[in-house]
Amino acid sequence: MPSIAFFETQKGDRPYYNKRLKESSIHYSDEILDTNLTAENEAEVLSVFIYSQITKEVLDRFPQLRLVTTRSAGFNHIDLAACANRNIAVCYVPLYGENTVAEHTFALILALSRNIHKAYLRTLRENFSLAGLQGFDLKGKTLAVVGAGRIGLHVIKFARGFDMNVLAVDPTPDSFLAEVLQFQYTSLEEALPRADILTLHAPLNDSTHHMLNKENLPKIKKGALLINTARGELVETDALLAALNSGTVAGAGLDVLEGEDMFVEEEKLFNPHIPPETLATVLKNHLLLNREDVVITPHIGFNSREAVQRIRETTADNITAFFAGNPQNLVKAP
Repeated sequence: MPSIAFFETQKGDRPYYNKRLKESSIHYSDEILDTNLTAENEAEVLSVFIYSQITKEVLDRFPQLRLVTTRSAGFNHIDLAACANRNIAVCYVPLYGENTVAEHTFALILALSRNIHKAYLRTLRENFSLAGLQGFDLKGKTLAVVGAGRIGLHVIKFARGFDMNVLAVDPTPDSFLAEVLQFQYTSLEEALPRADILTLHAPLNDSTHHMLNKENLPKIKKGALLINTARGELVETDALLAALNSGTVAGAGLDVLEGEDMFVEEEKLFNPHIPPETLATVLKNHLLLNREDVVITPHIGFNSREAVQRIRETTADNITAFFAGNPQNLVKAP
């Protein structure tokens, strides 16, 4: 009977996992797992969401660990090399919310293109003036999708439904899909001055960190919208603020923020060892929060009833398959 430790659990998780994994010994915590864990944990399986940083130091507190299964499509919060050194398998959830995140992407686009957020804030002040609230049609506009994977392709399909022109930026172009869905592959450099709306769906890694930055954001089409439902660190916060202040970027829809874990774990702000640049990013995020031309949601793009249930099902499947000797959804070691 394997021992399983779940962290970052939400309402509804426990009844499901108790039923699916009833032969296991399960420990639950709603908290984020980090290096503050002092006592050793005898769990063979560790299941986390995106805010738990699974470092070598954290892994050292789990001497019996055989499997880390993250309840997310991203796994940049896990030290894969440290897991490989310990022969610890890592699983993820590759398919759960492609349409879910794509729908949220268009919710953010429409909130900005039709000034819904700005109008809502105005009506809260009992101001029903139409001045400054004129939006624009999506029909005929150009959408650049950076990262044309499963989520990005759903965004492209939705965009074609709005009769938009679509550019795709992706390291592995698929000419068949481009022909069927009627979009064009291009480079990021070529997409920036052409796109009326730029939406990010790329994974976070060394090559994509700050892919939008002080050097290239000024090259974006003046008045364009920027949407990010992927990872906050894809965008250099300084550069985004400068682009918003200059009017180069007319608005931003952000489901993710650089350093957003500081908002989730506010006690981290009182850690004397936090790098000054991290604290500076937090302060700049607060500046973004107070802008009418920025719509921020708290990383809920994945969070529909259907998608969360798919995450639960796949996570339970990952655990049972591993102990049956047929591991699935494995992340390759670096």
